[in-house]
Amino acid sequence: MFRHVRSAPEKIMKTIEIPFLQEIVALRRDIHAHPELAFEETRTSGVIARELESCGLEVHRGLAKTGVVGILRRGNSGRGIGLRADMDALPLEEKSDLPYRSRNPGLKHGCGHDGHVAMLLGAARFLTCCREAPDFNGNVFFIFQPAEEGGGGARAMIEDGLFSRFPMEAVFGLHNWPEIPAGQIAVLSGPVMASDCHLKIMVKGRGCHAAMPHQGVDTLVAASHVVLALQTVVSRNLPPWESAVVSVTRMHGGSAMNIVPDEAFLCGTVRTFNPDTQDAVEKAIKRLCDGIGAAFGAEIGVEFERHYPPTVNSAAEAKLCLKAARKAAGVENVRENERPSTGAEDFAYMLERKPGCYVWLGSGRPGGYALHNPNYDFNDDIIGAGIRYWVNLVEMALGKAG
Repeated sequence: MFRHVRSAPEKIMKTIEIPFLQEIVALRRDIHAHPELAFEETRTSGVIARELESCGLEVHRGLAKTGVVGILRRGNSGRGIGLRADMDALPLEEKSDLPYRSRNPGLKHGCGHDGHVAMLLGAARFLTCCREAPDFNGNVFFIFQPAEEGGGGARAMIEDGLFSRFPMEAVFGLHNWPEIPAGQIAVLSGPVMASDCHLKIMVKGRGCHAAMPHQGVDTLVAASHVVLALQTVVSRNLPPWESAVVSVTRMHGGSAMNIVPDEAFLCGTVRTFNPDTQDAVEKAIKRLCDGIGAAFGAEIGVEFERHYPPTVNSAAEAKLCLKAARKAAGVENVRENERPSTGAEDFAYMLERKPGCYVWLGSGRPGGYALHNPNYDFNDDIIGAGIRYWVNLVEMALGKAG
């Protein structure tokens, strides 16, 4: 299908014979210039729908408000797989001076979703318009999902009938990853991203004059002990081989220099890779807060708001993706022993319902910027590699039409 040339990962785009590659790069930059937030991706979904329709695909719009699904049918097997790209931007002011920088103040594609959309659209065009496209027997569902950045768009699409309206046996996702050299692909079996749980702690004491603290119950002292005690949750409650993160990210209490406040508020995040670990962490946090409250005479309430579950790849689908990645990038550019990330990803909702696999496509760090940085920009040099990966995956998953 594609001619593989052994080369440095950053040169991969130049070895891929995709005649419309520069058009896809231009499309990516157009999307970058017009970022839209979760569930507001109206222009973006319109661009996607027009591109899919120009390829002759059946297009469905409106899942989870702005989601789009394109369908490519081949053969008569009735089998199907889903390929997913997220498409929302961040509430972030762009600081770059790129000619295609964001035209929407306060909004930016700072996570590469513009590139994810472009690569999946490129795969759809290749599979429908190029003579070199592989033969296969089944249906490919191109899923363009809104609201990955905290909005739970994957769950909303499922609730809107994604899997009932578009029957698929497996679903696959891809994300660019600056920590990996450009063009390399990391494929993990099992957990690949952590769960996301919001932690809220309210400390109630008894306010008093700061010069006479013995007349009250100092909420800030109690809250400070909570922060310190939370640092032991992972190291003293979980076995050494189990991973978790507990981080306090905000602490607020008081409004004057001479008043001990009645209340203090803490919030943060908990990240784990399986529900049992999450349960153990929550139990330890509650026990510590109860003990500290009793020690200081304060009332400490704890709330856990579980958001995205862990993203867990199924073994068979990870093996399939590994083969597709090796064919797309070359064996030397595929990473099998990458460690999971404690970041979270709402593709996890899809993997709770269907077997599948979520891979990382290395993007390097042009300019030295990581994801969610005001200066970050998607690396266009990996668009060809992403298209090639998707096309190979379709061929390997659905085989050749009989």
